[in-house]
Amino acid sequence: MRNFRSQFVLTVATVMFGLSLAGESLGSPQVSPNSRDDGRIKPYSRNPRYWQYEGKPVMLLGGSKTDHIFLANDLKAHFDEMHAIGANYVRCTMSQREGKDLKPHKLGSGGRFDLDQWNEEYWRRFRNMLQWAAERKIIVQIEVWDRFDYSARCWAESPWNPVNNVNYTYEQTGFAAEYPQPADRDLQPFFHSVKGMRRYSNKLDRIRSYQEAFVRKMLSYSLDYGNVLYCMNNETSTPAQWGKYWIQFVQTQAAKRDVTVCTTDMFDDAFKAEKAESTKLIFSDPKSYTFADISQVHSRNFNETHWDRLLWLIRHVNDKYPRPCNHTKIYGSGYYTFGTGGPEDGVERFWRNILGGSASARFHRPSAGNGLNDFAKGSIKAARILEEQIKFWEIKPQMNLLSDRESNEAYVAAKEGEQYVLYFTNGGSVGLDLSSADGVFSLTWISVSSGVTTRSSETGRYSLMSNTIKGGKIVRLSAPYKGGWIVALMRK
Repeated sequence: MRNFRSQFVLTVATVMFGLSLAGESLGSPQVSPNSRDDGRIKPYSRNPRYWQYEGKPVMLLGGSKTDHIFLANDLKAHFDEMHAIGANYVRCTMSQREGKDLKPHKLGSGGRFDLDQWNEEYWRRFRNMLQWAAERKIIVQIEVWDRFDYSARCWAESPWNPVNNVNYTYEQTGFAAEYPQPADRDLQPFFHSVKGMRRYSNKLDRIRSYQEAFVRKMLSYSLDYGNVLYCMNNETSTPAQWGKYWIQFVQTQAAKRDVTVCTTDMFDDAFKAEKAESTKLIFSDPKSYTFADISQVHSRNFNETHWDRLLWLIRHVNDKYPRPCNHTKIYGSGYYTFGTGGPEDGVERFWRNILGGSASARFHRPSAGNGLNDFAKGSIKAARILEEQIKFWEIKPQMNLLSDRESNEAYVAAKEGEQYVLYFTNGGSVGLDLSSADGVFSLTWISVSSGVTTRSSETGRYSLMSNTIKGGKIVRLSAPYKGGWIVALMRK
């Protein structure tokens, strides 16, 4: 089988100090936008819990230094850095929080924005990002709205704030000069511009028309590309009616272009799992939520609790309508009070995602996530090495196969009798039930921290080659050293 790492070798020209700016012109494109072929990102035909792209199944893995990725000044170099380690998945928030020169609307000479005109630099960067991602077969998950862009400090500088534009006043819209309360309290009428919502008034019809213009402008670029997924909100606590309006809007605009797109919404309460209210709406509505983003399960949840809640969500998303479960942000750094933990927690969540049956796993940006630091790079490289031997869409979690296991010590996914993957969070030793699996199995150990295969052990002896073990019984597997380890078992 072709070595995955050989597909991701950077040339000297692509890594020299990130000299390529996000605002430079497209030049001669290597990849043409494809809008009407079967190569678009969509659920895998043979296992719709995972993705396929360009007709082939694909696991989405990522980590990057920022979420509004298209506004990064060294975007080409950063994409090359991701591509070199096997990362193929980025989060793209349609940010409204940058400086005045990088807002989506045009800034007039008087220092106020005109919502009827566009900032070409903002949209040129967006277009370039889509093109460069397509060239590297990177999947882009867009988040259309982010509640944090319209509250506190961001609202004071927002083009949508009446004091900052020439298009409307506070009286005409009902907007307030300040929204200082935490965004999760849903006090901003901006997110209630849809008729029937509790904060709706007919004054907001004007706002909705500008909102629709913004989304239409975004889609005028993104619908040309088959490597794009659409999530309506970042960790929203607004009633689902808001997100569903934009899901329908996006799907309608796509249909006009004769393309099909995958849409979802990200609800804040996913971390509660069975106690969540909004997240449960995904389970029974596959038309709106053609995939699930349950990233918030990584907030506040650690160790075995994280695993249990993750599996509960994945199971219920796929109970009647199998779909991919995405994680566009995996917390794990910064030790924030909303439950990020440290960098090691991010690594553990990443691997529990993969073995739990998720279709994507991406480290959140610093400082609430590992971004593309050494922790992230090690795990992504390790996952790609593993994928060379065992395909993620062919295995499923089977914790009943483990014995003599301490809490959070090890996790397993398998295609029983043929393939097994164990993840040790920090060294350890467990029993694996191979009593129904006759034959000889090869063992390959992969270091999670460094992303390389390493010496493997059997009866205290070490070999540079993967060792073997006989099935037909419960076998004992012990991690070679401390730290995170993956071991792959394949019947020979």
